[in-house]
Amino acid sequence: MLFSSIPFLFYYLALVLVLYAIAPRKLKNGVLLITSLLFYFWGEPKYTLLMLASITISYAAGLLVEKYRGTKLAKVFLAFGVGAGILFLGFFKYADFFIENVNAVFGISIPLLKIALPIGISFYTFQSLSYVIDVYRGDVPAQKNYINLATYVALFPQLIAGPIVRYADVNVDLETRTHSMEKIAAGAFRFTIGLSKKILIADQLGELCDIFRNTDDKSVLFYWLYAIAFGLHIYFDFSGYSDMAIGLGKIFGFRFLENFNYPYISKSITEFWRRWHMSLGSWFRDYVYIPMGGNRCSTPRWLFNIFVVWMLTGFWHGADWNFVIWGLYFAFFLIIEKLWLGKLLKKLPGFVSHIYTLFLVLVSFVIFNAPSMGTILTDLGGLFGALDIPVVNSNALYYMRSYAVVFILALIGATPLVKNLAIRFSQSEKAGKIANALEAPVMIVLLLLVTAYLVDGSFSPFLYFRF
Repeated sequence: MLFSSIPFLFYYLALVLVLYAIAPRKLKNGVLLITSLLFYFWGEPKYTLLMLASITISYAAGLLVEKYRGTKLAKVFLAFGVGAGILFLGFFKYADFFIENVNAVFGISIPLLKIALPIGISFYTFQSLSYVIDVYRGDVPAQKNYINLATYVALFPQLIAGPIVRYADVNVDLETRTHSMEKIAAGAFRFTIGLSKKILIADQLGELCDIFRNTDDKSVLFYWLYAIAFGLHIYFDFSGYSDMAIGLGKIFGFRFLENFNYPYISKSITEFWRRWHMSLGSWFRDYVYIPMGGNRCSTPRWLFNIFVVWMLTGFWHGADWNFVIWGLYFAFFLIIEKLWLGKLLKKLPGFVSHIYTLFLVLVSFVIFNAPSMGTILTDLGGLFGALDIPVVNSNALYYMRSYAVVFILALIGATPLVKNLAIRFSQSEKAGKIANALEAPVMIVLLLLVTAYLVDGSFSPFLYFRF
């Protein structure tokens, strides 16, 4: 079930809100768990049992790790909990990738398993792993109530595409969260903003990307138009989902951490990754990079750590070589910046550093979105004029004019301009009252626009569903 769909917005969500509101405090987690399982079952009936198995293993591992903390058995149960999660993820997401590559290398023909990828497995697996590891480290107590832990893992607002919520961030909320009309209003508004970003901007730019792929009338300009469109599309699609998840979490009394912080205003690749998909970056930092030694080791080992982490970051996104190349691409530039380029970037005018960052990021997303290795070379060749195509053609100019309004809205929305204006506006008592009065009408107008698009059928699944 999609957040950006009529059944979710007007049937499922409405029913969940009613059931949650009338449920006694002690049963609210149970209501959320049952409705979250139904939400997942709607799209992945057979894999609901897989998610429950993952939850049950994490629950048992957490209890056993805590019971035997300080002994060798604790490490055994830690390995069991973490190993099972990695095994599930590896089998269902990467089995065919490895079989294909073994076949290619050795010239054999092992049949592919052709296993469908369980939706959201990358996200809920990482949440389960972080829980067991944090219990082992003593950062959080083991959750003794199975329903509470299952609610944390299966919670539908962030189940499918994040952000990756750590148990340590919500363990208190699972037990003693509070509710208020102020939180509900703020959550509803945040959800509406995210939904609008997805439907009104991301989907329109995604449509342009599809048009580009399906036409043979390309030019260098059209390749760059595609690169910019996809870079904005993936940002508004994923940040829109994160906004919706954070908003829904607030409605139900949870506080999810931010996942994006205007990454396209960054002036270095290092800064970009502090602002983009922050929950994933911090997860790899705390559970892979630092345990491997981080930067507190010899230079060769440090460089190795960075390459491993970024190879895994790319591989996490998908079972294909373009994702691995994408991750290693960022590893290369992060290392260059840490060794010497970072100091130079700070001395350069801000707009130069900004252009440098945007250029590298847009090229990276062209690699990211390539359906094959051959397409990567073709797309990069198109960007840099290495193909036998014109620099500008009427087709590119036509679509540039057709999507000009969407591009302008996206470019403004990718900066904190609107947010900063709203903050300044609200600092005045009179202006603040006007802003509060306008919030509800703005939300209603946006919901009407979104509904019109949904009824028309012009929407698509969230991009990160496939990861």
